[in-house]
Amino acid sequence: MLFLLLPLLAALFPGGDSEYGFEEPVSFHVIQMSSFHNHSWVHLSSGWLGELQTHRWNSSSGTIIYLYPWSRGNFSNRELVDLERLFRVNFIEIQEFYTNYFMQALYKLSYPFDLQMAADCEWHSGKGFLGFLQLAIQGSDFLSFQNETWSPSPEGGREAQKVCELNNLSQAYTQRLHKLLSDTCPRFTLGLLDAGKAHLQRRVKPEAWLSSGPSPGPGRLLLVCHVSGFYPKPVWVMWMRGEQEQQGTQRGDILPNADGTWHLRATLDVAAGEAAGLACRVKHSSLGGQDLVLHWAPPSALGWILSAVIVALALLTGLGFWFRKHWTHCEAPCSAVPLK
Repeated sequence: MLFLLLPLLAALFPGGDSEYGFEEPVSFHVIQMSSFHNHSWVHLSSGWLGELQTHRWNSSSGTIIYLYPWSRGNFSNRELVDLERLFRVNFIEIQEFYTNYFMQALYKLSYPFDLQMAADCEWHSGKGFLGFLQLAIQGSDFLSFQNETWSPSPEGGREAQKVCELNNLSQAYTQRLHKLLSDTCPRFTLGLLDAGKAHLQRRVKPEAWLSSGPSPGPGRLLLVCHVSGFYPKPVWVMWMRGEQEQQGTQRGDILPNADGTWHLRATLDVAAGEAAGLACRVKHSSLGGQDLVLHWAPPSALGWILSAVIVALALLTGLGFWFRKHWTHCEAPCSAVPLK
């Protein structure tokens, strides 16, 4: 059934270029983190389309929380109920099973400890969808699953080999998990891409501004270019002198905003006398080929004076409120309090 949907993916990504801001491989992945404390546990689960969180797991009700109206993809209500059941069986219950029957006996873990599980189906041009699952204990790889086979990680040692041998004996379970990763997950991913097309294809222009950071040293300036509120994620930011890129530009990580857009900072350490003539250039798909260019201009004397006046007024206002509050709460005998 999956091969019937592959033409849809080709239509969504013509020429192999993502219209959604995703860089290959396009993927949907589920992250499960479980903390075990003295025979009780807490599960935190989330679903991600690329780097966009689309789902969350409600541990109290044992149901999926859909973070966007299109997060249901094109699955029917019956298929979504089955998906919740599969998630409970293949992710949450299996982790509890490992803990109760395998981990304590074989790995000899002591409470508290953490398990991390990640399941992923990725689209690769020319290869189709590849599905796999990984399990880690206390942050160290323990075992993985791909192509109906459980494999121990080198860090897992003999304990991981024993667990994999036991898992591989259960053909019904391995086949069910393989179908989930190789068929259900790809179909769900394609449905998300199609249903969320309007959201994923949107273009939001960045806002940019300049500031100076903490001085790197005597006679030097740290120029900071702030770029925020853009979507999709791919963006190019560089400090320039004319058309010459400044190789000393340090670009930070692209981080998410609460509204689903992104932001980052690009800094440049320069001698104070060399800052004039520098500019920050921003390229983004939302700008229609018109780069955003901000020229560095050191604060003028008037600007420093205005800043000083604003700070002084703020201090005086705060001091006035303090005196008002003090004398309001001070009763008549306050004036008679002897000074020491």
